[in-house]
Amino acid sequence: MTLKNFRVFLTEQLSTIYPKTEIESFFFLLIDEKLNLQRIDTVLKPDFLITDEILSELKDITKRLFNEEPIQYILGNTEFYGLPFLVNNSTLIPRPETEELVEWVINEVAKLHNNKTKKLQIIDIGTGSGCIPISLAKNLNNVSISAIDVSTEALKTAKENAVLNKVKINFLEKDILQTDKLPKKYDIIISNPPYVRELEKVEIKNNVLDNEPHLALFVDDDNPLIFYSKIADLAKNYLKENGLLFFEINQYLGQETVTMLDQKGFKNINLKKDLFGNERMIKASM
Repeated sequence: MTLKNFRVFLTEQLSTIYPKTEIESFFFLLIDEKLNLQRIDTVLKPDFLITDEILSELKDITKRLFNEEPIQYILGNTEFYGLPFLVNNSTLIPRPETEELVEWVINEVAKLHNNKTKKLQIIDIGTGSGCIPISLAKNLNNVSISAIDVSTEALKTAKENAVLNKVKINFLEKDILQTDKLPKKYDIIISNPPYVRELEKVEIKNNVLDNEPHLALFVDDDNPLIFYSKIADLAKNYLKENGLLFFEINQYLGQETVTMLDQKGFKNINLKKDLFGNERMIKASM
């Protein structure tokens, strides 16, 4: 099968499941990963002949995509904040909204301390693939970064990602809901914890619902801020003076999260929208 014909085949197989733009994205990811070809090659080499062995792989991947398995899990990798990350079904697939949270932290760090000799202490709670602390470590100087997760398998992947990106992160296996003490005081505490309510499952696409770890996604309807409240309580004791708390949040619970933080004594609470116009991030200080 030629490159041109595979593109037609992929579109025909998946057109009832995905929009054309997403199928195009799959196509370019697959030819890059499996054929080492770039977008321009579809114009320059339309008659490039795919070997039977690779074609068999591509057809198998097409079946998995038809069954709504995320392509990031199929390929075993993705990109976040311009960096490569390994992913699997023990870790969430990093989202563009979380890149915005990382960007916000990076921008705020410059304002937090003008003293370049002081090493900033940062901790990420619920790290998953490690995308947040690793991206921060690659883009910030003179920082010491720790990361917590309850999942042994997620931490294994996060450690592999730290090696892949050549950064040093202190990884800790902890159930934050059962944690009353953090190792030290921090300049920044950041978290993207589970926040999707059970009632919101109807909004979740099958490829997420059937593949990504529910442990990292869902909370009970009757206590949706359970992780935020717990982390805020820890932050009251473990944030340094002038330290900052950052959250990625449920877009439907922005005001409720602000109220919770206000009631716990936080100040300078800043609720921020993401690129899609959803209330997605919060920054606060003690």
